[in-house]
Amino acid sequence: MTQAQFLKNLEVPSGKVDVILDTDAYNEIDDQFAIAYMLRSEDKINVKAICAAPFFNGMSDSPADGMEKSYNEILRILEFAGHPELCKCTYRGSTGYLADEKTAQESDAANKIVELSKQYSPENPLYVVAIGAITNVASALIIDPSIKENIVIVWLGGHATSWTNTKEFNMYQDVAAARVVFGCGAPLVQLPCMGVVSEFRISRPELEYWLVDKNPLADYLARNTIKAAESYAAGTPWTRVIWDVTALAWLTNDNNRFMNSSIEHAPMPEYDHRYAARSDSHFYRYVREIKRDALMHDLIKKLLK
Repeated sequence: MTQAQFLKNLEVPSGKVDVILDTDAYNEIDDQFAIAYMLRSEDKINVKAICAAPFFNGMSDSPADGMEKSYNEILRILEFAGHPELCKCTYRGSTGYLADEKTAQESDAANKIVELSKQYSPENPLYVVAIGAITNVASALIIDPSIKENIVIVWLGGHATSWTNTKEFNMYQDVAAARVVFGCGAPLVQLPCMGVVSEFRISRPELEYWLVDKNPLADYLARNTIKAAESYAAGTPWTRVIWDVTALAWLTNDNNRFMNSSIEHAPMPEYDHRYAARSDSHFYRYVREIKRDALMHDLIKKLLK
């Protein structure tokens, strides 16, 4: 790929693009908002596949259990959203994290990413949007490194480079996978969590006013978000991050209407939860600012379709 084409692929795409979404959908409510936003952005996004990513915390018994629960949650959201036809292009991901930076975690999801990527080119890339641990994407790149020419990776992971550390859930679960993605040379857009997309939050009054009882999907998302937040913040004012939406919104960010970003040299995530600066590395795009109200308006408008 020429440098000019590489830089072009780091711009917001014009027109409608083909997309794979890789998500740990059962982990938190923001993944479900992101799936809904993707499905309601049909003027810009053509869904080619949805992949279930592993996760391991209090919501799962193991990375494999987290992946399986995410797979089932994706199917549930697709039914709620009126897109059952997409269930057939939903794939189970890896059951564990990378053991090292050279050994893939084989899965249906990783193999599908490889298979689909081969149908694209630098001039017509496939967009791979990841909003969980990036194990499936890294595994695909290990299986066939040549696919880096045909894809653009958009990942919500890590924290802002100005943050005190980068011990963020999507990144620290599988630092080896993050290092594969940051080091592979594919066009990469990073949406950091704390310090950047942490701005994208919603409150209980907004959920109740805009979404409760409006339609089955909107009501499901609103009530689940309220239930989750009230479990730890009952009796206090709260907002809940739904930041995963921002990764899909990169694809709808015409004229920078939802976020601002810059071209930087790609850093390298380290195992001690820091970034190593690399002044001689390839370029990547770093999202610096979310225009919260503009994007929230677009999200609510689409959920109320």
